[in-house]
Amino acid sequence: MNKQSLFYTWKNYRCAYEFHEESSEEKVALLLIHPIGVGLSCQFWHPFIKTWLKAEKKYPIYNPDLLGCGDSDLPVVAYFPRDWADQLNYFITNIIQNPVIIICQGGLFPIAIDLINNCSKPELIKGLILASPPTIKYITEDKPYWQQKLSWNLFFDFPLIGSNFYKYARRRQFLEDFSIRQLFANSKSVDETWLKTLEKGAENLKTRYAVYSFLAGFWRQDYRERMSKIKQKTLIVMGDQTSSVGKNKKRETPEERLNFYLNQITNSEGVIIPGRNVLPYESPLEFVSVSINFVNKI
Repeated sequence: MNKQSLFYTWKNYRCAYEFHEESSEEKVALLLIHPIGVGLSCQFWHPFIKTWLKAEKKYPIYNPDLLGCGDSDLPVVAYFPRDWADQLNYFITNIIQNPVIIICQGGLFPIAIDLINNCSKPELIKGLILASPPTIKYITEDKPYWQQKLSWNLFFDFPLIGSNFYKYARRRQFLEDFSIRQLFANSKSVDETWLKTLEKGAENLKTRYAVYSFLAGFWRQDYRERMSKIKQKTLIVMGDQTSSVGKNKKRETPEERLNFYLNQITNSEGVIIPGRNVLPYESPLEFVSVSINFVNKI
């Protein structure tokens, strides 16, 4: 899928996005939040968008690059979930200017939480779909700020170490091994298209700052109180082989994690589909099917 980026300015940064529209019937739009990782950007959503547009024509789709990723500017800063939430708040209120249903991938759920809790026009957020939200531990336990800052200063922001580690992490063999080990249920899904996309996305070394902000754990907080304030109708989609990315001694079943989120978010429903941790990419047919059913009820 080749789609030319559009641009807007936020806080003097040039931010990129894609816009997909097959029909002007519906004012409610989909707003996609891509994952953060080596080489990842809004292109993560292309299999989902292609599948969606074949099945459903009436919802416009906005697919932004978060600051520090893809075709957006790549400032050398530490990024916090609230920073990206503020970027998307501006995007909704000034660029889209219509109601949206947010579809959020994986560990970026904290961005959606902060966006919903702090949106300047909350009436514009009509619904929320979560694809493989984080493990219970990662969304309920605070990581002390001093630990986050220490990791950032001593490793991630140290020029020689941070640069060399990123050069290692963007090697094809590392990307392939990590994807098979942590992201996909079926190793055959880790194909040439996926690997080339990651390699190209990681060519600019400045993309490492968004990735390192995520790895430093700036998003690691107890979000339970903020989750309880989400009033929008929410769909939680888990893969039948969902796992934790990283070190986590306690293994959760997909059912346990799904039930946790159903208990935390008042107006929610959930479903388990085939796949692991990147459902919109690995299982687009199944993910689109359950998403369309949900969206058409809002």
